[in-house]
Amino acid sequence: MGGSKTYPYGSTTAVRGHVLAALGVLKIASPDQIRRLMCPGHKDNKAVRNACLDLARHGLTVSEGQARDGNKLWSLTPLGLDAAAEVLERPTDRMGGTARGAARSGAPHAMAVNETVVAFTRTPPAPTRPVPRQATGTTAPAAAPGAAGLDGDGIGTVRSWCTEVVLSLPSSGRNRTGARADGVLQAPEAGLPVLMVEVDNCTETADVLAAKFDRYRRFFRLKIKDHKGHDIPVWRTLYPSTGREGYPPVAVIFNPGTRLGAAGLKNRMNQVMELTRVIWSGSYEGMHPFGQARQDGYYDYTDAIPVLFTTLERLKVDGPRGAVWWRCGHGQWEDLPTALANPNDVDAWHARDEERRLRREEQRHREREEARPTAAWGQQVPGPARAGDERLGPVQPTDPPTLCERCGQPVTGPPGEYYGDAVPPEDGRHCPTCRTDLAQQPPGLLKALFGRRT
Repeated sequence: MGGSKTYPYGSTTAVRGHVLAALGVLKIASPDQIRRLMCPGHKDNKAVRNACLDLARHGLTVSEGQARDGNKLWSLTPLGLDAAAEVLERPTDRMGGTARGAARSGAPHAMAVNETVVAFTRTPPAPTRPVPRQATGTTAPAAAPGAAGLDGDGIGTVRSWCTEVVLSLPSSGRNRTGARADGVLQAPEAGLPVLMVEVDNCTETADVLAAKFDRYRRFFRLKIKDHKGHDIPVWRTLYPSTGREGYPPVAVIFNPGTRLGAAGLKNRMNQVMELTRVIWSGSYEGMHPFGQARQDGYYDYTDAIPVLFTTLERLKVDGPRGAVWWRCGHGQWEDLPTALANPNDVDAWHARDEERRLRREEQRHREREEARPTAAWGQQVPGPARAGDERLGPVQPTDPPTLCERCGQPVTGPPGEYYGDAVPPEDGRHCPTCRTDLAQQPPGLLKALFGRRT
């Protein structure tokens, strides 16, 4: 087999590390699942099987049974769990248990959880052999995105996952919670800080599945004191903020297999959705916008859990980035960012209220424009006006006044002065004063001697 005394089955360091990392997260898996999750570029499971056998010789892995499809199942020993913590670079207290004895029953639920993780990550195949150096100095053309098969379609890696996560706060009495997530995905690089995953094989009743969400919300409501004495949610000490209003989302992956048909699966989804309506619907807050007769409110999701549905078959075919998510309350299949968004929350209400305010401002401006009087050309708009006032109409330049030939004053006289009826009529040459003065001057000598006497 080309092995050595230390590793007689000839496994490589890289593949042994893949096995430890996969089993450190999945707890129990078949060689085929490990290959598809960690190294899908291998043509078969032989390298993974050899690595499991070599690790078993050192007491790190153990096989205790087979899956229902006949594949051999492998899990870690306590010593192997410590080795996996080194590979994953995680503290040992986050590694969980070793899943001893689960393989004896075929581990159907664990197999479904593993398939869910594989469908989420969609690890792109990596080259398994060195690429021969080119003889010429030309550079080989780069492969097109996605040419490797599933590159770019998945979310996260195996290190983004934790399985069988217990969500509880050590306490006494009835306050102790017992929520357990089948998986927790943290992929902030994909806009998903935290996602709780529940895998449903449709072997339990809808009531049992719906009751898990009540335990989730009881855990999310738990609070502790920080160093300043302020109350903070317990889940925020374990996971980062989601960036959205409400608690972390919970995705239910339905895996009916041959147990339910399309109609039976649809009925099961509807039952779970109705039983958990109080969990995901939020509370409606009615608002009366200014100047609006119709009420317009929003939904407060502060105490709500976003609940998402999909099927394992949809995940395998379209991947987690496709329109495979049904958000309870949205009513259609959507991609993950759209499904996680809250289109009717308080932020959406503020956006609508701002739009209403802008419309009111536009309406008032239009009414002011319509009420403004229109001035004729050359005519000034009535009312007090100042320099630069837009109400002033266009001003025509005026001709200089006609001056009196005798005194140089305007022929119309000073403005605002009344002269009476004794002033001779305007002659266009003299002002009123000069016209009166000229009319009172004595006539010439000839006219005085021979003229008509009055």
